[in-house]
Amino acid sequence: MILSTEPVWIAQDAELADLCARLSQQAAIAVDTEFMRTDTFYPIAGLIQLGDGKISYLIDPLAIQDFSPLRELMLNDQVIKVLHSCSEDIEVFERLLGIVPSPIFDTQIAAAFAGFGFSLGYAGLVKAVLGVEIPKDETRSDWLQRPLSASQLKYAALDVAHMLIVYGKLLQTLKASERLQWVKSDCADLVSNARKPDDYSDAFHKVGFAWKLRPQELAILRDLCIWRETEARARDIPRNRLIKEPSLFEMARKQPQDAVHLQRIEDIPARTLRGDTETLLNIIKTSAATDAHSWPARLDAPLALSQAALMKALKKYVREVAEVLNLPPELLIRKKEYEAVTRSGMNGGTYVLPERLLGWRYEVIGKGLLEVAQNPGANDQGQDADESISPTIIE
Repeated sequence: MILSTEPVWIAQDAELADLCARLSQQAAIAVDTEFMRTDTFYPIAGLIQLGDGKISYLIDPLAIQDFSPLRELMLNDQVIKVLHSCSEDIEVFERLLGIVPSPIFDTQIAAAFAGFGFSLGYAGLVKAVLGVEIPKDETRSDWLQRPLSASQLKYAALDVAHMLIVYGKLLQTLKASERLQWVKSDCADLVSNARKPDDYSDAFHKVGFAWKLRPQELAILRDLCIWRETEARARDIPRNRLIKEPSLFEMARKQPQDAVHLQRIEDIPARTLRGDTETLLNIIKTSAATDAHSWPARLDAPLALSQAALMKALKKYVREVAEVLNLPPELLIRKKEYEAVTRSGMNGGTYVLPERLLGWRYEVIGKGLLEVAQNPGANDQGQDADESISPTIIE
């Protein structure tokens, strides 16, 4: 297939409407975005790239007034949106259009299932599949400048020029290995998770060493984290520019009662102290005074050495499965899911799987993980491969 080397610039509403009407007749389109996010919480769209397999179209979001045709195209369930490592692109569309595109096909996920490695970059994938080198010298360009340079235009166009060809080859490989449904399921999960309402109530779980805090202190940390999440979005500034997590931890632990003591907490930005001291002190005071029944339970401490044998056995089992399937272990299970399985059976309880391991992963590794959890020594005593627990494989 011959690809056009000249992208088509779309900067008028009528041009966008015509383009979206034509692309809505396709089974799949290539999609990418360029954005800036240096000083803001939300990404600022600088360019939207669409490709039909022959031509790359560059949409100028700074010039377009009516995005409704693009919104309809991104939600058209008859048109597959093909993207690579799409989580940030999804954020761009959420901010710009107020929607999450669907259905999507993430070529980074697909590439991992097709045997090209975990978390492969787009340029690496194009080279691996097509033998084509794509320059990446404009990765950190200013995409809000106008006019864009010739180098920027070429870079942006190439990001979608080859995508549908790669998509077609990945489809062939995935169908042959009967793994296409696995990819579709994981891509559907991306959309589903992105569409969930914002919930900051458990943001405090991610604060380092939060497990050391007592329930009352956790109540303060929880409310401080909710405030930070809400205000960062409202002010459209990065979280850490407002206040960093270690400072929130110290505030919850020390519970300063006045401005003097609050100022002694390290690393609180001067701008935050000037504008938010009263609010922060009020959160600390109010949260500390709430009924104890509303306080969070203490968080789990890091796993003890006594759980090391089980964690080792679970990881060994997954490596065996991954090796047979020629897949990266990281594709099958996440680090926190190992820990969740391990914790679930502590104190003599029944081991259970995280929700993500109850889909197609259940037959592939889920059942085996539960077997290993019940008898970790059987898979970690140096026995021969043919004596170890056999991986459950779906081909």
